[in-house]
Amino acid sequence: MRGRGQIMQVPELKAIEKKLWTPFSDYTMDCIHLIHFSVLSSRRKTACVVKARSTLLELVPEAKKESLEFELPAYDPAKQLPVDLVVVGSGPAGLAVAQQVSEAGISVCCIDPSPQSIWPNNYGVWVDEFEAMDLLDCLDTTWSGAVVYIDDKTKKFLDRPYGRVNRRLLKSKMMKKCISNGVQFHQAKVRNVIHEASRTLVSCSDGVTLQASVVLDATGFSRCLVEYDKPYDPGYQVAYGIVAEVDGHPFDVDKMVFMDWRDSHLSNESVLMSNNKKIPTFLYAMPFSPTRIFLEETSLVARPGVSVEEIQKRMVARLKHLGIQVKSIEEDEICVIPMGGPLPVIPQRILGIGGTAGMVHPSTGYMVARTLAAAPILASSIVKCLGSGKRITGNELSAEVWKDLWPMDRRRQREFFCFGMDILLKLDLEGTRRFFSAFFDLEPYYWHGFLSSRLFLPDLVVFGLALFAHASNTSRLEIMAKGTLPLVKMINNLVRERE
Repeated sequence: MRGRGQIMQVPELKAIEKKLWTPFSDYTMDCIHLIHFSVLSSRRKTACVVKARSTLLELVPEAKKESLEFELPAYDPAKQLPVDLVVVGSGPAGLAVAQQVSEAGISVCCIDPSPQSIWPNNYGVWVDEFEAMDLLDCLDTTWSGAVVYIDDKTKKFLDRPYGRVNRRLLKSKMMKKCISNGVQFHQAKVRNVIHEASRTLVSCSDGVTLQASVVLDATGFSRCLVEYDKPYDPGYQVAYGIVAEVDGHPFDVDKMVFMDWRDSHLSNESVLMSNNKKIPTFLYAMPFSPTRIFLEETSLVARPGVSVEEIQKRMVARLKHLGIQVKSIEEDEICVIPMGGPLPVIPQRILGIGGTAGMVHPSTGYMVARTLAAAPILASSIVKCLGSGKRITGNELSAEVWKDLWPMDRRRQREFFCFGMDILLKLDLEGTRRFFSAFFDLEPYYWHGFLSSRLFLPDLVVFGLALFAHASNTSRLEIMAKGTLPLVKMINNLVRERE
């Protein structure tokens, strides 16, 4: 069923969710920012020029999964030895926690059906975020700054370096540390968990059952084990991206394109133009050289989500308008990210991190830096419980870890971010342009902090007031008209949190 133009309705989007997020189908689902669930391919070279959407898709070769080639210490089911921590999933979040918990001498087993597969996502991050975590060596390309195109007349330069994560390097670095720390791996899918007083039994698809003091669900948006008790109705960020060889492109190779909200490429496409004015998409681009570039057309957030087909059509029109002729495609990505929605039940026996624990930024889709920064907090809390003289297990352990992972200041921060998402959901193209024009006019402390989840409630209140002050009169009226109900909702939720 379709609504406005080619906008996808909920049942259709749920079908995509079922395909992408089938429980236990893939544990490498932790993803971020605007570059997410991927259909990643190793590509053959094909000389051709993009003339239509079908032609663009014809350039996408069959997917070929890449893998590492480590000798992994395997869990021995014959010995039936219990472990302290079972991590379900070997994405960035799961491996980061496994690595850091095992450094304290605590036994860890990571369960994943394909533990050596390279993550099928392109990850983009602000350089300062990875610098703070000593991960600069895992960036394969960096740009001195970014640019935002508000419209055909307005362009803003962001003086904040940006980088693309080298997925192979990052996973190799984490795997090497896990192996040296004695982390064991079990190649299977988790089918079920049974909680007892001080241990959890983890049943796998191959018939093996592991005993663990605590289990961490790091399976991303599939939410395999972590429980939710409230209706799940998030907004959706949807995108289609390609890494391509092109004849040329109009962008400065020293600047990445963070957002391009221009719509002149749709002037001859009345239906696409009308749809875009109601629910806009933007171009996100990382130019690696004058002839190689990552291009992604993205719907920031919508409910229901924009269809991938609609986004591909808009992308083809944009590339044609920009004079970008695609010669070959190295890899492509279909991206569907749930944003906002309720947090999981807190506390509960299963631990969570990343997408499964509601850690996606509800206003932006960012996650990887936030998740990697949270991994030491979660790991330290587990070590404190399991490594102390008075060993804490069961429900008491889980309650302590969840409290450390989602303290009150983080929960209040998330409520504010959900408030921001609720406003963005109501903005059309012109409203979105006015919003981001004011947003990027703020002092860097505020827009940096908002995008990187560094601002907490007192600063977020100042941020909101500053944004309102920088906004145009039209935008102020729009924020008051469309933001009143979300504001009341946020305040009510904050009051309930205090109780």
